[in-house]
Amino acid sequence: MNIPSVALKNLRRNLTRSWLLLAIVAVVSCTLFTATLALKSVDNAITIGAQRLGADILVVPQHAESKAKTALLSGEPTHFLMDLAILNRVRQVEGVRNASPQLFIKPAAFTCCYNVDVFLIGFDPESDFTVKPWLEQRLNRRLSAREVIVGREVPAAPGDGIPFFGTDFTIAGAMEPTGMDFFDRAVFMSMDDAYRMAETSKTMAVEPIDIGRNKISAVLVRVRDDTSPERVAIRLEHDIPGVKAIIADTVVSTVRKQLSGLRHAVFGISVVLWLIVLLIMAFAFSMIVNERRRELGLLRAMGANRTHVSVLILLEASVLSAAGGAGGTAFGFALLLAFKGLMLHYLKLPYLFPPLQDLMMLIAGALILSILTGLLAALLPVSTAFKRDPYEAIRGGE
Repeated sequence: MNIPSVALKNLRRNLTRSWLLLAIVAVVSCTLFTATLALKSVDNAITIGAQRLGADILVVPQHAESKAKTALLSGEPTHFLMDLAILNRVRQVEGVRNASPQLFIKPAAFTCCYNVDVFLIGFDPESDFTVKPWLEQRLNRRLSAREVIVGREVPAAPGDGIPFFGTDFTIAGAMEPTGMDFFDRAVFMSMDDAYRMAETSKTMAVEPIDIGRNKISAVLVRVRDDTSPERVAIRLEHDIPGVKAIIADTVVSTVRKQLSGLRHAVFGISVVLWLIVLLIMAFAFSMIVNERRRELGLLRAMGANRTHVSVLILLEASVLSAAGGAGGTAFGFALLLAFKGLMLHYLKLPYLFPPLQDLMMLIAGALILSILTGLLAALLPVSTAFKRDPYEAIRGGE
């Protein structure tokens, strides 16, 4: 007996029921896969973004704490200033290993039709440890005057020109995606170019900016290996009045705690959905076995043993579950791709798909769970199918 062929014919005999069961599995598979992939993508982006930042502490003006955190997490362009003299004071604080200034500039609405949402960041090529490593590894040279590095989401390519506040810049390279808009929508330029751009804007830009060369926005700090960031942050705020020391790990851990709560909620809902589907499929296969008890009795009377009949029913359940799992996983992935931009706009969270290996493991896990659901749902009906002997099953089905 060709069991796979018989199983497929049985499924085609009642297409409506088969499609309904397939759709039920697809819904659960889509829900579990989409929620898991979304949460993993946010966590992946936070991890990569924190590594790219390379700083333990971000020192900003006290009044700009919320703006700085929002910019770091969601990449929302912002602009605030503090005195350059704070940089030297930061470097003198005990426990500070490296300190590098940055200048945050929010593009004007009239800068260019497609550059309004980018985030301009000036950095010091001498002391920087965020962009400089990328320059050394990929560009293998320093930036020339009026050259910039752009994030992956900036709609321009290396070699293109890009204007800001009346100054034309040339794109020297594009950084790898991180999932954090703080980097992916950023345009990095040297501090000198940023100051010159501000001076030029007074005569060339519709909306000029006033930034003196004695101003910066933030100081990125690396602490010594023998000192904790928390202790250095306390010293910074104590020794330098008017600043706020934002610990990078604290910001990241806050988001991860929020994700942890969301992950528990998703897990609870997923378990409930899975149990409901398991019960529905178990009930459906009980009806299927009951409807086909005469057929199963004939098969056994013709020489098919219990193993053949069990494999037949379990194979039908596996085919339905596998098809539903594959369809639900594919639909969930397409859903994330289609609504990724809208989701990021409202959630204001970093997002980057995990590596291909992790993605394949998630897909495999979704398919395995779907198949197990079908197998478990069919186990009880299979066990009850053998309680009657073949003759009673044939007479009962007449």
